[in-house]
Amino acid sequence: MTSPNTLHLVTLGGALIGLGLAVATWWLVPSHPDLRDTLDRLSPEHARRRQNTTTTGDSGGGEVTDRLGRWSMKALPARMWGPVPARELAILRQPVSRFYGEKILFALLGLAIPPVLTVLFNTFDAGLPFYVPAAAGLALALVLFWVPDYNARDDAKRARAEFAHALGAYTDLVALERLSGAGPRQAMEAAADVGDSWVFTRLAEELARTRWSGLTPWEALHALGGELGLPELDDLADIMRLSGEEGAQVYSSLRARSAALRTALLTAEKAKANEVAERMTIPMSLLGVIFLAILVAPALLRVLAGPT
Repeated sequence: MTSPNTLHLVTLGGALIGLGLAVATWWLVPSHPDLRDTLDRLSPEHARRRQNTTTTGDSGGGEVTDRLGRWSMKALPARMWGPVPARELAILRQPVSRFYGEKILFALLGLAIPPVLTVLFNTFDAGLPFYVPAAAGLALALVLFWVPDYNARDDAKRARAEFAHALGAYTDLVALERLSGAGPRQAMEAAADVGDSWVFTRLAEELARTRWSGLTPWEALHALGGELGLPELDDLADIMRLSGEEGAQVYSSLRARSAALRTALLTAEKAKANEVAERMTIPMSLLGVIFLAILVAPALLRVLAGPT
């Protein structure tokens, strides 16, 4: 009779062979592109995002990740990736191909870690069965596949906070330029040229692009705010539109907007500080409980033990 272990091995081997054949067939058959994804790649907004992402330097590791991502975009169906954080990638200036390549690399890393650990443990006679690393590898690969999504959202959150801080200074600079008699476009461009951070560089690039794109500077800020998910830029664009199209005096409005932005940022920082302070009280409370338990434990043990 065939032993149960041999039957399991034969069954699992056949399943792996069938899975390999299915994956090979799926890879060889041309995939049907997703219509929405294809139209998005052909849109002017996608070309603009691609141009923005190519301005950043790529290292050797980034080039390998980009190549893997571009291959996956052509060979694998678009539905398997799930929702793409487009706004987060836009503010980070990270191309979608690199994002896809990171997801594949993380998934491959998840598949490789459990077998390596199993071989290491079995060298010490741990006796782990072969199906444990297989199941653990699939589970870990599925978890690590979504790690780039979390990283992109977390990095974009910090980038938006940094953008909001720099935007307050930029608004003040625009107000000072307008007070000195500069026109709306000249004030916005001169204020963007003052700073050397990535926020001022991004604003200067968008304003320079309006000289040949046919858009007004405030329309460009509206588009940039919608692309990056920054409503603060919409408020600044509305104020400058009143100055450019209606000739309104906007010095007071700009200073008030800058003050309101700083107040909102200060309120957010205070809320974060209060959350940290509340979390710090938990360990102190636990230490107090442990100290009381140490004091009460001897007397409680004597009572429970009874008279000797």
